[in-house]
Amino acid sequence: MKHIMVKLFPILFFALVVNIPQSANAQNQRIGFIDTEFILSKIPEYAGIDQRLRQLVTTWNEEITELEREIADLQEDFRAKEILFTPEVRREREQEINNKKRDLERYINNRFGPEGDYYRQQRDLLEPIQRKIVEAVGKVATRDGYDFVFDRHGDFVFFYSRPQWDLSIEVLLEMGIQVDETTVNR
Repeated sequence: MKHIMVKLFPILFFALVVNIPQSANAQNQRIGFIDTEFILSKIPEYAGIDQRLRQLVTTWNEEITELEREIADLQEDFRAKEILFTPEVRREREQEINNKKRDLERYINNRFGPEGDYYRQQRDLLEPIQRKIVEAVGKVATRDGYDFVFDRHGDFVFFYSRPQWDLSIEVLLEMGIQVDETTVNR
C-alpha cells in the first residue's frame, strides 16, 4: 500500500498544481438556477395544455380499462367452458385471448411508449413554451453575467440553494409575465 502511495503522490501533486488556476477561475463563475415548475405554473397557456394532456390520458385509460375488461371476460368464458371445447376450439380461443393481450400491449405502447402519442403531443404542445423559457433564461443569464443556470427540477439535485440565485422571477419578467414577488410562495 505504501509503495502505491509513493507512486501516486507525484501524479496527485501534479493534478493539484494543474487545477489550482482552474479552481481560482471557478471562484469567479456565477451560477444561478430556475424552478421550471414555478415558471410553468405562472404561464397562462400551460394550464390549458396540461388540462388537454390530462384529458387525453383519461380517455386512453378508459379505453385501456375496456380492453382489459374484454380480456378478462374472454378468459372467464374460456375457463367456464374449457372442458366442453375440442382441442381445436381451445387453441382458437387461447389464440383469441393472446391476440387481445398483444393488442392491449400495442395500444399501451402506441399511446404511452417512448415514441407514443402522449410524448409526441406533450412535445408538440410544450415546445413553444420551452423555447420561450430557454430564450428568456439565455437573455437573463447574459444580461446579469451568469456562467451557468440550472433547473432545480431537472436531473440535478440541489440540497441547498440560496433564494438570491433563483432567476425564475427574472425569467418570467423577461417572458413578459408579471409576477407579484411579495405574494410568491414556493
